[in-house]
Amino acid sequence: MCTSSKQKEMSGPRGVKYPLRGAAHVVRGATDIAVEPVFLAPMSGITDLPFRRTVRAQGAGLVVSEMIACEDLVNEKEEVMLRARREAAEEPMAVQLAGREPHWMTEAAKIAEGSGARIIDINMGCPAKKVVGGLSGSALMRDLDHALTLIDATLGAVDVPVTLKMRTGWDKDCRNAPELAARAESAGVSLITVHGRTRNQFYTGRADWAFVRQVKDAVNVPVIVNGDICTTDDAHAALAQSGADGVMVGRGAQGAPWRLAQIKSSLAGHSVPDDPDTEQRLDIILEHYEAMLEHYGEALGVRCARKHLAWYVEDHERCNKISLRSAKSDMCRMGDPADVRAALKSIFSDDAVAVAVQEQVA
Repeated sequence: MCTSSKQKEMSGPRGVKYPLRGAAHVVRGATDIAVEPVFLAPMSGITDLPFRRTVRAQGAGLVVSEMIACEDLVNEKEEVMLRARREAAEEPMAVQLAGREPHWMTEAAKIAEGSGARIIDINMGCPAKKVVGGLSGSALMRDLDHALTLIDATLGAVDVPVTLKMRTGWDKDCRNAPELAARAESAGVSLITVHGRTRNQFYTGRADWAFVRQVKDAVNVPVIVNGDICTTDDAHAALAQSGADGVMVGRGAQGAPWRLAQIKSSLAGHSVPDDPDTEQRLDIILEHYEAMLEHYGEALGVRCARKHLAWYVEDHERCNKISLRSAKSDMCRMGDPADVRAALKSIFSDDAVAVAVQEQVA
C-alpha cells in the first residue's frame, strides 16, 4: 500500500540567495567521499562517458552514469556495456543501477564495484513507461517493502557507499518520499536525491522544491534537490525552499556543460564565470564530438551526437538572440564527420552571428 506523508510543506521565496554549507559527504563505514554538491543528473542516452567527461572538465561536482539495467549489465549486453564505461578522470562518480529483483541488483552492484565505481546509486525515480512497466524505477515507490529488499541486496553486495534517487512519490495522493528516505537511511543509504515531481507528472508542471524539505527533515544523510534547476537563480531558489545540501542539474546542462561550474561558483558566493565566447564554445563542442566518435565508432557516433550538437546550437541562439534553425537542421542531417565539423565551424563563428543578427533586423 502506498504511504503518503502528511507533514506540512514549507516554501521559500524564489531567487533568495542560499549559500552552500560545504561539501556533501557520502559516508559508509571508514569511507568518506567529499563531493562539491552540484551534481550532474543521470539521463538515459545523454550522460554517456563523452558527455560526463565534458561536464567534468567544465567543473562539475559529482557525475552520474546513465541508468544501467542490472540484468543487462550482468548479461553483458553491448549497449549496456557502453553505458557502463567509465574512466579515472571522472572520479568521484556514481554508477546508477535499476532493477526489480534482488539477485540482479546484487550481481550488478558487484560488477560495478569491481570495475572501480566508488558510489552505487539506485534508481527509484525513472518515470518512463518501459521502466515502470517492468516494476523498476519510480514504480518501486508504490511498494516500499519491495524497494527496501533491493536496497538491502545492494548494500549487502558491496562495500562502497550506496545512494538513492527517487521522486516525491507515485502521484499527488502518494507522495511518500519522506518515508522511503527514512527507511533507506536506516538500511544504510548514504545520500538521497529527490526529483521534485511525482511519477505521474513525468516532466510537466514545476518541480516542487518545497516538498523536498520534508525529505530533508526526515533524514540525517545529505539530501540533493533535483528538477528544473537550469540557472544560478534556480539553484538558489531550490536550496532556499528545500533546505537541501546540494543540487542536481539535468536538462539545464544540455548544450551548456559549463552551467554546473557557474552554479557552483554562484552558490559558493564567488563571481559567476561568463558563458564561453563563440571560439571557446566551438573548441568545447569539437572536443565533445571527437570523443563521441571515438566512444561509439563513426557511424553510431555521428547519430548519437546530433542531439548534443542541436542543443549546443540552441544555447548559442539563446545567448545571441538569433535564429540558426536552417543551419542546425542541415547539420543534423549530415552523415560525414568532416561535413559536420565544417558546419560547426561555420555556425560558431562571429560572421555567422553577425549575418543572423542582420537577417533578423531586416
